[in-house]
Amino acid sequence: MTQQRIKYQYRVIDQRAGQDQPPLLAVSIHHGVMRRDMFTDDLPRAEDLSHYKLCEPGDIVLNRMRAFQGAIGISPQRGLVSPDYLVLRPGPDVDARYLHHLFRSTWFVGEMVSRLRGIGNTENGAVRTPRINAEDLGDIPVHLPNLTEQRRIADFLDVETGRIDQLVNSQKQVVALLEERVRCQILQIVGRSRLAHPRGTKITPIRRLLSKLQRATIATDEVVTAFRDGQVTTRNARRSEGYTLTGSIEPQGQGVLVGDVVVHGLDGFAGAIGDSEAVGNCSPVYHVCTPIDGGSSAFYGCLLRVLAVDGYLGLFASSTRERAVDFRSWELFGSIPVPQVDPSIQHAIGESVVRIRPLRGKATHFNERLTERRQALITAAVTGQIDVTTARPYLPSPGGASA
Repeated sequence: MTQQRIKYQYRVIDQRAGQDQPPLLAVSIHHGVMRRDMFTDDLPRAEDLSHYKLCEPGDIVLNRMRAFQGAIGISPQRGLVSPDYLVLRPGPDVDARYLHHLFRSTWFVGEMVSRLRGIGNTENGAVRTPRINAEDLGDIPVHLPNLTEQRRIADFLDVETGRIDQLVNSQKQVVALLEERVRCQILQIVGRSRLAHPRGTKITPIRRLLSKLQRATIATDEVVTAFRDGQVTTRNARRSEGYTLTGSIEPQGQGVLVGDVVVHGLDGFAGAIGDSEAVGNCSPVYHVCTPIDGGSSAFYGCLLRVLAVDGYLGLFASSTRERAVDFRSWELFGSIPVPQVDPSIQHAIGESVVRIRPLRGKATHFNERLTERRQALITAAVTGQIDVTTARPYLPSPGGASA
């Protein structure tokens, strides 16, 4: 194999839509290229899509700002993508699937990171507006096997990464089903209350159920964050995505203890609400609360998150633009009426919430091992470290994660 700069293996496509309006596509870190309306109800930021780029089936699409995090995929259909994306059309001697796997390999990601243009560095997501330019991407030197070998490697990786992805999804589904059971209990409570009909059970403002704390900062470097999936913990304890970045270690910050109800004043509408699983400090943009009625913090965290995700809390926002939902004012947020629930019922549901957490932790740890194995497998295959005709990768046992 001879070494060549990768730009000779594809053409950069910059065809604009004009009056052509196929479906709008987006690139997901976890799902590749897919129709934008399949994972968001948000309207496109631009009303005029004529300047968007066209892509065809088989084109490789990169989100220039997040390609190094995995926002790369093969387009399954003709569509429109953001004008900031890169659209690459593999040459006649290049298998698109192989090139896609190559782009996702640890080695290639490292090459991209070293060429990012932006302010700051990539550690802990500190780069602001990072981008990989087409010229810098194209200058990366690669050893490309012949087309037959590319297809053999791509076939192998398609099968093996598919097996890993299936196992990861099965673990997630187990936890999701348990969480959905709790969510249904919450919705039954909401449905029996006066939020649903005039003769329902009592509702009362949040401020009469939760007391907003004014706790001083705690002597620790741990930063507590409310993630959009409802988990409230330190950033060190999990991935560094799924939250809105706000200052956390600052003089006007506040301390958080295990069991506090934590609501993000700007991101709460998207689900960044829950009871804390860790001790640390958070930004003043959060509301840190404790139940007044002797109730369950886990219950209140779950109740408020369900009401947020289902759009109820957003009805009380001062702005109608979704990304401008601002609940930093406790006077505003605390005035929202929610169902008043007997503490015994609260604790029963809260205990269910807490019981799910160890299972979620095991599933998360197992899936992290699978993801690492997936990445190592891709890297080994595209760099020739393993013979794909004989390799049969080991898949770790869930270790009781789905029990």
